[in-house]
Order: sequence, then structure tokens, then C-alpha cells
Amino acid sequence: MKIISVVAITCLTLTGCGQQETVAKAEASVQQSFQWKMVTSWPKNFPGLGVAPEKFATLVNEMSAGRLKVQVYGAGELVPGFEVFDAVSQGTVQMGHSGSYYWKGKIPASPIFGAIPFGMTVTELNAWLHYGGGLELWQELYKPFGIIPMAGGNTGAQFAGWFKKEINSMEDLKGLKMRIPGLGGEVLKRAGAIPVTLTGGEIFSSLQSGAIDATEWVGPYNDLAFGFYQAAEYYYSSIWHEPGTGLEFLINEKAYKELPSDLQKIVEVAARAVNEDTLDEYNARNNNALQTLINKHKVQMRTMPAPVMAGLKAITDEVIAEQVAADPNFAKVWQSYSEFMASIRTYHDSTLKPYFEAR
Repeated sequence: MKIISVVAITCLTLTGCGQQETVAKAEASVQQSFQWKMVTSWPKNFPGLGVAPEKFATLVNEMSAGRLKVQVYGAGELVPGFEVFDAVSQGTVQMGHSGSYYWKGKIPASPIFGAIPFGMTVTELNAWLHYGGGLELWQELYKPFGIIPMAGGNTGAQFAGWFKKEINSMEDLKGLKMRIPGLGGEVLKRAGAIPVTLTGGEIFSSLQSGAIDATEWVGPYNDLAFGFYQAAEYYYSSIWHEPGTGLEFLINEKAYKELPSDLQKIVEVAARAVNEDTLDEYNARNNNALQTLINKHKVQMRTMPAPVMAGLKAITDEVIAEQVAADPNFAKVWQSYSEFMASIRTYHDSTLKPYFEAR
């Protein structure tokens, strides 16, 4: 009996020690703090695009009570705007904020998660990402690079852009030097234009100097801030190349896994909140900015002629078909994207479309 009692007491003591050790580890985890760096493809604090990562950093700091602090750097402060992906992948920084279409050269399917010409609108894209399997495909695509992607905002439908001459036919696109990334750039290239890739901070000077003849950027809210009306005469509203442009948070997988579970969840929730908040801001600001451009700065608004839009759509279909045939990952992601788009389009055509017409 004494032996049994000693064994029982020993077991209880060891169990208690084990529980205390577990509690101690949990408490240490809660007390541990982390300092992250986030690089972006945008000018520091630029309206909309540049503010989104700042809002993320603020939310994370507040929700974690200072246990996770994120320092945000604008394009060029730590790394150039087009090197965000590599910086996060290599672990130089823990996070990035950018647009997935910038990585088309290394991941052909990446533009699908940002913007596809004549593709899904913002509400359709977000629905596919979060409830249609899109996010899982996105994570699968970036995993070999050690990156976890999360939706990081959406600008909504983007304008066709600023032009120094009117576009009256497909012929007017030939030889046109235009700043435009992603698959939209590939489509214009097939139409005879010369697509140029520039970061936001490089566009105005290039347009003003004549290095480019046209540019797309975002829409009235951001275009007014950059002052493009001072360098190009015609502003085309026709939506085709980016009908719902998704931004992205890029998170180094190793850094993310080093966080305790509650901080991981805070990162996810903050990203989701910023994703919606950014769209809300653009929806609220775009019209006022457009009216300022028209009424104060006397900008000449234009729309692309129907034959031009039809021509761009036909080329888009060709480009996508070639991408599907050339890259298995593109084909896999496109199948999910296109099937979801067809389904939700049927619903919206029978609900929202007639409502907008009636309103």
C-alpha cells in the first residue's frame, strides 16, 4: 500500500509538473512579441493602395495589444516595387502588399487572382476566393515560393485609362506605348500596342515626357491624386482589362508559422477586414474625384467604340486559350475561375442586371 501511495503521489506530482510546464509555455507564447516588416509596390501612404497596408498594420497592433507590430515601407524604401514577391519569398521581410499580376513572368496563373480582362467583378472575385475554392488554389500556387497569399483589398472596376489621342478604332492601338500590366498588357500587345510595365511612382513623368502615350492606373480617386490630367487629354472610362482588381498580402510562410495561433488568426482577420475596407473607400471616393476631374480640370471623358471593345474581347479569349494550353497550373486555376464566373453570372444577369436597368 505504501508503494502504491508513493507511486500515486509521484504520478500526481509529475502530472502537475506537466500541466505547469504547458501553462508556462502558453504564457510565454502570449507574452512573446514580434516585429515584422512589410514592403509594398505603392508610394508610401498613397490614397487607397498605400493606405491599405497601413490600416492592416494598425489593426494588427491594436488587436494584438502590441505583440505583433508591422512596419510598412513604400515602394523603393527597402526594395523596388516589383521586387516585393522575391523579398517575401527569400525572407528578407515578413510581408508584402502588391498585385498578383506583377508576377506573371514567374507564375503565369498569378494574374487570375488579381484581374482578368472581361472577367469577374469584385463581388464575384471575392465570392470565388473565399467560398469557391479560389484562395486554396492561390495558396497552392504560391507554396513552392514559401509564401501564403491573402486577399488584400480591391479597387473595384478600373477605367481604361488616359490617352494622348482618341481611340476610334483598333488601328489607333497600333504602335501605342501604354503602361499596362498583366494579361491586359498581353492583349494590347496582340492588338499592336507596346505594353510597358512601370510602378505607380514612375507613370506621371513617363507620360509627361512622352516615354509612353497612354496609361491605365486605377480610377478617378487615384488618377486625380497622381495628376494624370496634366499629361494626357483623354480619359476613357470603358471597363475591360480590370473589372474587379484584387490586391494581395504576401506573407512569408516560415514567419507566419512562428506566430502563436492567436496572432495568426489576427493576421487573417485584419487582412479580411482591409480587403473589404479598401473597396468601401474606393466606392465612396471615386465619383467625387471624377466630378472634380470633369468640372474643375475639364477632363474630356470618352468611351471605347463598340468595335474596339469587341476586338479586345476576341483577343482576350485567344490569349487565355493559349495560356490554358501552355501552363497546367493556369489551366487548373482557370477551370475553377471560369466555372464559378459562369455560374454567378447567370445569377447576376437575372437579378442585378435588370435591377440596374430598372433603377
